Amino acid sequence: MEVHLKQQKLDDLAEVVAACGAWAKSMQTSVHRSYKSDGTPVTEVDLEVSRRIVEHIEANFPHCNIVSEESIEPFDPSAEWTFVLDPIDGTDVYSQGLPCWAVALGILDCDRNPVGAMISAPRWGLGEENLFVRLDPGGRLLINGEPFTCHGSKDIPEQITMGSSGQRDFDFSIYDGKIRIFGSAILHLLSLVIYPYIQGSIVQGCYAWDIAASHAVLRACSMDLEYVDGSTFVYDDRLLVERESFSPPLYGGTTACIKALHHLIPPRR
Repeated sequence: MEVHLKQQKLDDLAEVVAACGAWAKSMQTSVHRSYKSDGTPVTEVDLEVSRRIVEHIEANFPHCNIVSEESIEPFDPSAEWTFVLDPIDGTDVYSQGLPCWAVALGILDCDRNPVGAMISAPRWGLGEENLFVRLDPGGRLLINGEPFTCHGSKDIPEQITMGSSGQRDFDFSIYDGKIRIFGSAILHLLSLVIYPYIQGSIVQGCYAWDIAASHAVLRACSMDLEYVDGSTFVYDDRLLVERESFSPPLYGGTTACIKALHHLIPPRR
């Protein structure tokens, strides 16, 4: 069954994602942190945001897949579209009161290419608080409702973003650039697009929902992700159906930037 994503339905979904971001912001000072069986933190806000968005997608986009960090839904390999949701990307920093977190919803097409994104980061932004990123499949990249064009030279990784365990996994002995660590893989990858002086990223073993939304934004700006062993990154059954983390880590950026990262910041032997 061919399923078209109607504009009004996408508009309504964007409003739900933005509202969930605003609500999560209002709850941040009183949130309670607990831990899942794998040791990762979770809050009642993660669970409620997941419930709200999943229920909205189920009601308005039937026959589409939903892959959410906080709930397990049926997966149809023949579905036209797959929504990939991280209710709060950066739960650890969110639960500590830091500003670098996001509600992130990615959209994959029938070939599992990342082609759409809705990202609400209400305590983050471009010189001001609040960031809402929207990329409809086949549409223009919008930031806070306005068309956005990526600026800056992106081929030489003078500044990169990465996770907090990168020092254990990579060799920085010949890299003399700057490293930014925010605590959210979604914001790490998004930074390559929205900040002119950040060019590359290293993403260590996380999950499809940690990257899908920002990956779509990268693709829209002629950037991509590649495994550190040089192999192509794809959203395979292991990531979407079995819900496993990806391995090895990823480099992110333009083709030239990724090539430079292979040389400048190789994995530790």
